[in-house]
Amino acid sequence: MPNINASKQSFNTLIILIGAGLLLYDFIAKPNEIYFKIAGLVILMFGLYKSTQQWTSDNKTDDNENSTEEDDKPKNDEA
Repeated sequence: MPNINASKQSFNTLIILIGAGLLLYDFIAKPNEIYFKIAGLVILMFGLYKSTQQWTSDNKTDDNENSTEEDDKPKNDEA
């Protein structure tokens, strides 16, 4: 079972929600400035980037175990 860092996941989720909130505000309130949309997209993408980095670091051991199991299986060369 991978060691999951809940505090980092919560922080990344908060960043994603802030970015999504800014985008929703821009779509609902329709302000004249485009800065809310730009900031929302940048914050949302940063949160997604950080969360995927966290997910891959949490699941490193699973990938290594799966690749060794696939290498041990005999290959079927029937054509």
